[in-house]
Amino acid sequence: MKKTQVRIRVSSTEDFFARMKTLAQRLDRGEAVGGGIIVSFEDPQDMLRVLSSQRARLLRCVREQAMPIAVLASELQRDIRAVSRDVKLLEEAGLLRTSYQTNPGHGRLRIVEPVAQEYLLQASL
Repeated sequence: MKKTQVRIRVSSTEDFFARMKTLAQRLDRGEAVGGGIIVSFEDPQDMLRVLSSQRARLLRCVREQAMPIAVLASELQRDIRAVSRDVKLLEEAGLLRTSYQTNPGHGRLRIVEPVAQEYLLQASL
């Protein structure tokens, strides 16, 4: 995986459109734009709901190595259903991705992997 960075922050819709306008202007001028992914939440409570302490542990665990949900649950010493719910929420937020791998004779494994090698949490109160 290429070294990618995810910035997680709280920002308004106006901030989003201002960032996109600046990005479009730079692209129009033919300038290079930085890589990375930005995940923004309008409400700090939404960000805190998605990034609970257990989900932050989960992100740290899969950042090291992609793994099946069952192995991840075992590593975190948590119930597989709870880990599965957390993976789904983090995937919907754009912080994880999953894929399926054939497990001969036993169906398929759902593999959890990070979308980046580094996650930066940016918060202002």
